Amino acid sequence: MNVALTSDEAIWTSLPVPALLLDARDRIAGLNPAAEGFLNASARAVIGLPVWDQVMVDAPMEGALDRARRNKAPLFVNDVDVGTGERAPMQCNLQIAPVSGGDGQMILLISPRELAGRVSQSHSVRSAAKSAIGMAEMLAHEIKNPLAGITGAAQLLSMNLGADDLELTDLIVSEGRRIVALLERVEQFGNINAPEMQAVNIHDVLDRARRSAVVGFAADMTVMEDYDPSLPLAWGDPDQLLQVILNLLKNAAEAAGDTGGTIRLRSYYEQSLRVRRDDGTGRALPLQIEVIDDGPGLPAEIAGNIFEPFVSGRENGTGLGLALAAKIISEIGGWISVSSVPGRTVFRISLSRASDNQEEQD
Repeated sequence: MNVALTSDEAIWTSLPVPALLLDARDRIAGLNPAAEGFLNASARAVIGLPVWDQVMVDAPMEGALDRARRNKAPLFVNDVDVGTGERAPMQCNLQIAPVSGGDGQMILLISPRELAGRVSQSHSVRSAAKSAIGMAEMLAHEIKNPLAGITGAAQLLSMNLGADDLELTDLIVSEGRRIVALLERVEQFGNINAPEMQAVNIHDVLDRARRSAVVGFAADMTVMEDYDPSLPLAWGDPDQLLQVILNLLKNAAEAAGDTGGTIRLRSYYEQSLRVRRDDGTGRALPLQIEVIDDGPGLPAEIAGNIFEPFVSGRENGTGLGLALAAKIISEIGGWISVSSVPGRTVFRISLSRASDNQEEQD
């Protein structure tokens, strides 16, 4: 006898991506057919087991999931290696969200990136990506030269025009400058120097960023400090870290618009955070920096891809700032993630200790 499924059961069963229901202790409470196929295991075999024993993620997930559950906020993690006991790691995007009225239950969606997500594993794809960046840099350089001529010609024309026509030449000049600024961002994205790794006092970097922000783009905002003064030195490039923090502060200020708001700079220590190195060994990232704002949050349609180039939540945004931040943090061996709901957006940077890296070099 056929049994009709309820609408919720039908949706759950029909989801094309692996979906797991987690209980308040991060054990698997349910999974859909796509997840059974992904794990190569039946629901009966895995229900009740700790999820991170079955879904092996190359990212510090336990603490992030705990915070998402505490804050009742969704969590997006992009481009991470996910494997199982039966499956070799493949790059995936993860989406985690609380279940309404679920008493700590969370839904985990796993979206394999397929070929597009294997850039970090394929030399040929990495080479193609570098070629594309090189082409973008060349085009940016070639476009800037004639654009400067166009802008200059418009300025010369404006000297002999009446007020009505001046509006048109002013438009040419302003749009020309906007395009130049965009091209410079494209060039910057491909021309980041190799980081000069050294021991870094996180709070010195945060203070420099805060002072610059409050006298400039965040002048109408309240910028609060919530630091753990006992943190050891981090391992990174102080100038590049400053660039990332300034970018995150500027994004928070722009999201608030003219209404003002509050930004909180937080630092703390979390020993449990680890990621896997290229050689397969673990890497501890216990030093945490968070930039927290009370703005409207990220638009849902871009939240899962916010660190990809040319993805922006602003009408005239270039979509390169967060991609550049992610690139810098990755190159210094750190980790960046975001959690966002209306009224609370948290960008989090995880870094290793200087002492750990100096011991390895010795």
